[in-house]
Amino acid sequence: MSLAVQTYHIRIMTTYLDYNATSPVLPEVADFVYQLMTEEYGNAGSRTHVFGAKAKAYVEAARGQVAQIVDADKSEVIFTSGATESNNIAILGLKEYALKNNKKHIVTTAIEHKAVLEPIEHLAEDGFEVTYVSPGPSGLISAQDIYSALRDDTILVSVMHVNNETGCIQSISEICELLKDHPAYFHVDAAQSFGKISEALCNKRIDFISASGHKLYAPKGIGALIMRKRGFMKAPLKPLLYGGGQEKGLRPGTLPVQLIAGFGLACQLAEKHATEWIQHCSKIKKQMISLVSDLNGNIIGSDTSPFVINFYIPGVNSEAAMVLMKESIAISNGSACTSSSYKPSHVLTAMGLSDDAVAGSLRISWSHMIKDLPVDAIRNSLLKLM
Repeated sequence: MSLAVQTYHIRIMTTYLDYNATSPVLPEVADFVYQLMTEEYGNAGSRTHVFGAKAKAYVEAARGQVAQIVDADKSEVIFTSGATESNNIAILGLKEYALKNNKKHIVTTAIEHKAVLEPIEHLAEDGFEVTYVSPGPSGLISAQDIYSALRDDTILVSVMHVNNETGCIQSISEICELLKDHPAYFHVDAAQSFGKISEALCNKRIDFISASGHKLYAPKGIGALIMRKRGFMKAPLKPLLYGGGQEKGLRPGTLPVQLIAGFGLACQLAEKHATEWIQHCSKIKKQMISLVSDLNGNIIGSDTSPFVINFYIPGVNSEAAMVLMKESIAISNGSACTSSSYKPSHVLTAMGLSDDAVAGSLRISWSHMIKDLPVDAIRNSLLKLM
């Protein structure tokens, strides 16, 4: 009995403007990944033949390419399935050390991604105390508020670099300066900034950096946790999974060599073209700011990334706008990870925005791959709802 597999070929005419949710894979990266899937498919853990040796070499080359983005040592890079897993390892991996040393206080923000908030909530259920620092209407977290929340028993401070919904860039460097005399570990979820706006991530005071490949034009299913040493001391993280001993025993499992190598190449290309890509995307953002202004709209957040804009037009409902544009323009009204819940954005709510602003907010995000922004199509769609 044979199993018939039907393949659907769909020609998508929609302009994709939801890069904060995920990005297309760069053609060079896709070609490289395919090569490693079909021609050089060795297991990096195989030590008895050239296929394994070459696979290991690809992994180590990628480790260096990822480390280069944040001026880390390649030995400090642990490959994971993505930023969500990296966040979980950095947060939950400290549990045993925290309990042993009676340090059960965590400082984070009210606008973190659920991949940070939910692991922290899990620790709170086990008796950890959590201080949630809220932003102002600007969407920015005060570094001084983070500092004021510190206690002697604070084990971890976790602050996202670039917010996935608003694009607000948090003052990571200032937080690092205020943390210099405190022993708390500092974790930064850099899913939206790694390889794009990376300068602040080079600060050696950051202990853990979470990165995701599919936000940086690499395939889904690959990411990294940069785990910096303090002097010669490794952070006291414990694995969440066991079996195999890969990645220094912190993240066991057969390494997806093709995904790792693709992520490494994406990092190399991002570093090479960083200035060029930022300049191009900044021009797109100016177009969007002008459009929102023409429609008497309001931009949400201050000091935001050149790759995204979050805004609302009075009287326009975001769900209606997305339905109207779905055949021509792909946009969103928040995090892809929580889009099925239909709950108001916890980020925008924490910023103190009105119910109408939260309900009307739209997020448009792009990359250097967008050559011509469909400004007229966006304007015409929104005008129909005003």
